[in-house]
Amino acid sequence: MARATGIGSLPGTDIREALRMVRDVLGDGHLPYLPELPARGPGADLLGRAAGLLVGLHVDLQPAGWRFVERGGRDSQRTRALWRQDLDELAEAFDGYEGDLKVQCAGPWTLAAGLELQRGEKALADAGAVRDLVGSLAEGLRLHLEEVARLVPGASLVLQLDEPSLPAVLAGRLPTASGYGSLRAVDPQTVRTALGEVLEVATDGARTVVHCCDPAVPLPLLRETGTGAVAIDVTGLTPGRWESVAATVEQGLELYAGCLPSDGTGTARSAADVVIRGWQGVGLPLSALAEVTATPTCGVPGLTPEGASRVQRTAVEVAEQWSERAES
Repeated sequence: MARATGIGSLPGTDIREALRMVRDVLGDGHLPYLPELPARGPGADLLGRAAGLLVGLHVDLQPAGWRFVERGGRDSQRTRALWRQDLDELAEAFDGYEGDLKVQCAGPWTLAAGLELQRGEKALADAGAVRDLVGSLAEGLRLHLEEVARLVPGASLVLQLDEPSLPAVLAGRLPTASGYGSLRAVDPQTVRTALGEVLEVATDGARTVVHCCDPAVPLPLLRETGTGAVAIDVTGLTPGRWESVAATVEQGLELYAGCLPSDGTGTARSAADVVIRGWQGVGLPLSALAEVTATPTCGVPGLTPEGASRVQRTAVEVAEQWSERAES
């Protein structure tokens, strides 16, 4: 059966209410997740939240963004406090739960593109710093998954790496600290190796998905990382890009299809049809729609809590329509 999930970020500042909505809407046969609430401020954003999981590396919030420091300060403490609150509330909201449960974290290349070294340049500019970051993130995620598994022992975990900066890293489109140049493009093999190293921490049956909503998402590269699924925006795919999706699915990866606009304007029928048309256009069997997961195109922190709930419920309706078509 097709199912629904969210990308991760939701509006508001109340993690208990966000978790309640996620379990109520997705907890029966779909894919609930631990939400991210960036409106809570520093440490709840994509970069700061992921940096809070690093082992042996510390960051602090500077006027220009998150920067590596010798010792963690108040910002690091705030991030850790938010994580403790989230995990405490997760354990309560999902007490007795059995089924799939997804957790999200920024991937190594988005972190390297966003975190600054002490001298002010992006970590991406220093190959040694990137290697340290990859190892630190991998260890941090391993410990994080162990903790979530302990708190929700009936859950089958899914690890999602968010890599919105990946196409820019590969294309050399990220500006230097001065703004007058661009950081050198990273070799695809180096990108594959680092992603694979981080994905390998999902042991004990945990599954993996890499999310990138950039139109230039490098599907051939992602297929070689060892991920079990890709999460992409399918609303504007060309026929050629659908061919790449078909190759991805035929290789055994699951598709998390971002078919609902994150501004809340989409309908279940239009979202379902976007995928059905693309599916049929590349000759994929309709029966395979039963393996697709419906999602918004990206996170929905810009909506109201009620609007985010509607989008999530609409994703469930989309999954139901795909399941019906798969059985017909």
